[in-house]
Amino acid sequence: MKKLMTVIVWTMTTTALLVSAALAGTTLTYANFPPAQTFPCVQMEHWKAEVEKRTEGKISVQTFPGSTLLGPKNMLRGVQTGQADIGCISLPYYPGVFPAMSAVNLPVAFTSTEVASLTMWDLFTKYQPSEFDDVKVLTMFTSAPSQVMSKIAIKQLSDLKGVELRASGSILKILGGLDAQGVGMPMSQTPEALQKGVVKGLVSSFDVLKDMNFAETCRFETITNLPVYPFAIIMNKARWETLPTDVKKVLDDMGREQAQWTGHYLDNYTNEALAWGKQKYQVEVFTLTDAEHDEIKTKSAGLVESWKTAAAKAGLDAETILADMLAMKAKHEAEIGK
Repeated sequence: MKKLMTVIVWTMTTTALLVSAALAGTTLTYANFPPAQTFPCVQMEHWKAEVEKRTEGKISVQTFPGSTLLGPKNMLRGVQTGQADIGCISLPYYPGVFPAMSAVNLPVAFTSTEVASLTMWDLFTKYQPSEFDDVKVLTMFTSAPSQVMSKIAIKQLSDLKGVELRASGSILKILGGLDAQGVGMPMSQTPEALQKGVVKGLVSSFDVLKDMNFAETCRFETITNLPVYPFAIIMNKARWETLPTDVKKVLDDMGREQAQWTGHYLDNYTNEALAWGKQKYQVEVFTLTDAEHDEIKTKSAGLVESWKTAAAKAGLDAETILADMLAMKAKHEAEIGK
């Protein structure tokens, strides 16, 4: 009888512990590399809040902005090895690793982040490229279109000649084709470079006018609609497999929604940052002509051809992927009106 009571007590205690653990839910770690106030981290906090609400406490998310857990260049490996359950990667930090989805980084003149982000997600959904087979993709989105912010007025394309501008990735090559002097450097070094005259401006999206206060130094803004930068939110695959089926469904259902939310948020925020710059620093905004935008496309065509060659070497149907992306872009532009 005594042994039976011991077994009963042990069983009840174990059951209580299991129920308690289940009620406590699962905590997922989510690493991000930019500062907390920037859009990749704003979308992270929005995603966290929605996941916790929609799973009714089954999932809690612990976020790590500003490279406090993983940095931009070790994010992919860190998620693959389980240093973080979830991470935000910027695809251009991994040249050659993501040939299919790098198409989104081409100079195709996106004018809306919402359009670019939806296009990226739909392209991924259609092709499910093997380059992401080692991880679970939760969502994707892009930066806003890249524009010129400078200490001198760039009123027309010819004004770029010889001007030193901080840039990165494919935009450095585009600037070279436009006779500007692209200077590669981390964004964190740009304020000092502007102060010392090493560069006369930068090429990035307008959110940095406010987030990094570039509006104070760069009072002239030129809308060039240079490439967007693609991001992916990835999860450790083994960790994904431990989640209950209903939780997986919640996360899957949020993929496209989160892409659109992030794009819409960033479009609004870049407009807000530009308006803030006008009000606080009286920044001026210049718009290129249609002919000048066509000239950018013509002089950037080599980048498209280089991507096609690399994609073909990776066994991809580059022409079809590019055609599909442009068709998706046009479709979303018509639907959203941008």
